[in-house]
Amino acid sequence: MFIILTGTPGTGKTTVAKTLASRGYDTVTVEELAREHNCLEEVDGELEVDVDKLAKAVSQPEKDTILEGHLAHFMPGRMNIILRCHPETIRKRLEERGYDSEKVQENVEAEAIDLILSESTQKCLFVFEIDATELSPENIVDSIERIMNGEIDDYSPGKVDWSMAVMEWY
Repeated sequence: MFIILTGTPGTGKTTVAKTLASRGYDTVTVEELAREHNCLEEVDGELEVDVDKLAKAVSQPEKDTILEGHLAHFMPGRMNIILRCHPETIRKRLEERGYDSEKVQENVEAEAIDLILSESTQKCLFVFEIDATELSPENIVDSIERIMNGEIDDYSPGKVDWSMAVMEWY
């Protein structure tokens, strides 16, 4: 069964997935699955995942597998683990990656309004969030392992709140 690792771009999903893999977990990205199942399409010169087509095409693995990506929460899974990060940290990371200003702002706002959390809670019964702003990848993986072992109280949805950061923008 898939364990979903999702979050806004810039929250550390890819780095955390690599750390999980180094600890022996099976991991796969949404993009890898989309390529495998021919669910990528070109839109305005960029490749986009057809998440509806992919959700129908993909079968659940027999062994728990981490499915990583900012669209992973649209795939069926046993639980969704959302990495959260302060919007200004996301802004800095995405600017360092060379994202254009419109895309940076879109993602910063998505994080600030809990977009992925909201979408996840509509699709999955077991949703958890980790504030990754100040944590190392190893500490985040430790938190993920606690969640997978049923230690969930510190990770219930709604504990991460960026509303004060948004208020500072105005």
